[in-house]
Amino acid sequence: MAILNILEFPDSRLRTIAKPVEVVDDEVRQLIDDMFETMYEAPGIGLAASQVNVHKRIVVMDLSEDRSAPMVFINPQFETLTDEMDQYQEGCLSVPGFYENVDRPQRVKINALDRDGKPFEMIAEGLLAVCIQHECDHLNGKLFVDYLSNLKRDRIKKKLEKLHRQNT
Repeated sequence: MAILNILEFPDSRLRTIAKPVEVVDDEVRQLIDDMFETMYEAPGIGLAASQVNVHKRIVVMDLSEDRSAPMVFINPQFETLTDEMDQYQEGCLSVPGFYENVDRPQRVKINALDRDGKPFEMIAEGLLAVCIQHECDHLNGKLFVDYLSNLKRDRIKKKLEKLHRQNT
């Protein structure tokens, strides 16, 4: 397994729309394993392949405290099941050090393939619903900062650009 490099905002590659996975094979499963290792190392609770510059529709997630509940979503699609919104303070491995409140639908239905390519469906609420929507946004070239005001987004962008300059 390998720790992959996580792209950071405002890297334009984060805006690439991911392509569907055609076949779930050993190469895809290796990428999934590397993504889990990268996510746990970061540490985070979700990671989309787009964040590691692989533009395939793959998401890994583990909301447990002890890393005991890994979930894989290949070609995920979700449908909103309610008009009720929840506000969560979201962070992102691609926007390190920043946390902002984002409103998202409370309940969603997800259809995806598992790590073996078998289709499944689930209903998600709360943090799981937020994470699914957040990671699916990544696959569509969207970041949680896109839900913020221009002023907040520009402030975060300037701070991260300054950090990137200092680290190179």
